[in-house]
Amino acid sequence: MRDNGSLRGRLLGNLALLLVVLMLASGLSAYWNGREAADTAYDRTLLASARTIAAGLSQRDGTLSADVPYVALDTFAYDSAGRIYYQVLDIHQRLISGYENLPPPPPGTPRTDDYPALARFYNATYQGQDVRVVSLLKPVSEPNMNGMAEIRVAETEEARVRMARGLMADTLLRLGMLALGALMMVWFAVSAALRPLERLRTAVEERQPDDLRSLPVVQVQRELGPLVHALNHFTERLRGQFERQAQFIADAAHELRTPLAALKARLELGLRSQEPEQWRQTLEAATQGTDRLTHLANQLLSLARVENGARAIAEGGAQRLDLCQLTRELGMAMAPLAHARGVALALEAEAPVWLKGEPTLLNELLSNLVDNALAHTPKGGNVILRVMAPAMLEVEDDGPGIPESDRERVFERFYRRSAQGTGLGLAIVGEICRAHLAQISLHDGEKGGLRVRVSFIAD
Repeated sequence: MRDNGSLRGRLLGNLALLLVVLMLASGLSAYWNGREAADTAYDRTLLASARTIAAGLSQRDGTLSADVPYVALDTFAYDSAGRIYYQVLDIHQRLISGYENLPPPPPGTPRTDDYPALARFYNATYQGQDVRVVSLLKPVSEPNMNGMAEIRVAETEEARVRMARGLMADTLLRLGMLALGALMMVWFAVSAALRPLERLRTAVEERQPDDLRSLPVVQVQRELGPLVHALNHFTERLRGQFERQAQFIADAAHELRTPLAALKARLELGLRSQEPEQWRQTLEAATQGTDRLTHLANQLLSLARVENGARAIAEGGAQRLDLCQLTRELGMAMAPLAHARGVALALEAEAPVWLKGEPTLLNELLSNLVDNALAHTPKGGNVILRVMAPAMLEVEDDGPGIPESDRERVFERFYRRSAQGTGLGLAIVGEICRAHLAQISLHDGEKGGLRVRVSFIAD
């Protein structure tokens, strides 16, 4: 049997996979949200530094100068997380203070709604490092100088990245602890939920092979109830099957014991006799007894085949068959036997009549019905086979018939109305009818004999 793994393991594995995906998505979201928060916070600091520098601009003798206070750069200048650079340009874009070659705003850099219209933020590269830059325009209006001075303040992005990663790590740590707790809770919850199933397995394993009692339903959860009911239904059918087999074996042993005992007694009597004629009579009787035993054994084998065929039908093994064709072939096969007994065998059929069935079982049904009719029809009588739409079979004979009081019992195993026969022919027919969901009934024939009618489900 293929091992599909542990239910507990599959649940935990699926949950762990879901949690990992959730953690990755949440981690990425936390990183980008952290980066956005870091950009907002550090952009404000950059703008504050630029404004502080702009406040220190002064004009003297037509020359613009910048007095950059230490506080403007104190927050960033030697921060281990990054560095800050600045640049002050006069109205003619000439450097008057700060670092050279600080990247200017790219053309078309939009202005943000969060800050004054004179400030623009952009990303650039300076001295091989990624930097975030703010460009602030400072109006200069003096009698001999009129225009816009520009202050640029740039900061490396290490601090922003560190802040974003810190937020992401904190989020992943919290989610990891939550996932671990969830997995532990699911482990204990699944273990508790599977405990009744383990008890059910133990109860089944500890039973003896012949213990087919129903399992108690009151000790299981609602979800396990259908499983327990299905198991109980299966054990009930199995118990019924075993009981029928045991009864069948007991009946077969009983039916075989009597003719075997009679055969043994006749042979012993012949052995004690000194007369050749007595020996001949003994051998004839032994031959007849052997024939009856052979017929009984064949009937028992037929009954076993019926049970196997019934299981095949239940498992979807039925075929689409023409009842007329089956009846015609069986009639041709039984014609020599009917002729030997002096009985006319006739067929009245409408072609074709379709049904779903197992061909071996249907041949067994026809054979038993015709054999039973031939056995009870006197010499010179008639046996008629009729096939009618939608799916009906009739076998009628000119024999003595069966009284209405016995018509229900003739389908019981080993029930016989006389010493002749095995009492299994019509029992086999009844079993085959049940396997095909067909209805069988007994009626009086037109000439006082018996008419057996079998109604199948048409296809």
